[in-house]
Amino acid sequence: MPKQRRHSAKKPWWQRSLSKILYLFILGVFFLLYPGQNIYTIRPKVGKTVMRRLPFPLPTPAPYPTSMTGLYPGEEITAAGVVVLDVDSGVYLYKRNEEVLLAPASTTKILTALVVLDAYQLDDVVTVRSVVNDGQVMGLVAGERITVENLLYGMLIASGNDAAYALADHYEGGAERFIAAMNEKARTLHLTKSHFTNPVGYDHPDHKMSPIDLARLSGIALSNKTIAKMVAIPQITISDVTYTYFHPLKNINQLLGKIPGVGGIKTGWTEGAGENLVTLLDRSGHRLIFVVLKSRDRFGETAKLIDWVFANYQWQVFEPK
Repeated sequence: MPKQRRHSAKKPWWQRSLSKILYLFILGVFFLLYPGQNIYTIRPKVGKTVMRRLPFPLPTPAPYPTSMTGLYPGEEITAAGVVVLDVDSGVYLYKRNEEVLLAPASTTKILTALVVLDAYQLDDVVTVRSVVNDGQVMGLVAGERITVENLLYGMLIASGNDAAYALADHYEGGAERFIAAMNEKARTLHLTKSHFTNPVGYDHPDHKMSPIDLARLSGIALSNKTIAKMVAIPQITISDVTYTYFHPLKNINQLLGKIPGVGGIKTGWTEGAGENLVTLLDRSGHRLIFVVLKSRDRFGETAKLIDWVFANYQWQVFEPK
């Protein structure tokens, strides 16, 4: 009977290759620990920090107003809405009901002036179509031909309602289209709380502004050299283009010439609005805008707010290095 061959069990692969694996392991450890450069001995190269001067000077930050006392106006300020803004830093020093919608009265004419300057040249000539006699007027005559510049003087210095309507009527599409342009301008300037129904500031349920919108609007208007110049003039006499009609204008703002540094900007009053005033003060290198709406004493309360600012605030100056 033939002998059967015995088949030994096949070893696993790792047992067959054990000697090779051990050899490779020892070789790897040898090269890892062999003196020389390896991943543990290589020092990363760190570049030197080089200080380079910018090819242009850094702008100097505006002085920053800081309260020294923490004291704020109290009941002596009767105005329903108040804003005190440091123009250069953009810091609000004081706010009261700044988002509440109130009747702006003739402070509306600040926006009216901006729309006028968007639409016309100062030497454009306007023919007065109809005369408005309600409220404050500069005394225009029907048929009078007068420049846009002189109508702006009449509107911003004497708060002439007749001047505002003469400018609005001259607009392409008439006064209604002009009022639409006012609201478009307000949206462009992000005056989100405000709406206008006339170029003068007559009381109307839908004619409203918030104090903070009025402060922003005033800051923008004062960046226009024409407006900034006009609102600071105490009095002036202007005429039509034929020198037939002369109009002496006196600024209604009683703080002009009374408090040093006051340079405008606009008064306002109606029975519904009460006493309104927007004031620019430029003192000791600081420009401030004061807004008081629905006040019992707009001039006296603005004067108190001015005194409060300089009794309680100082400005810190930061110099870039």
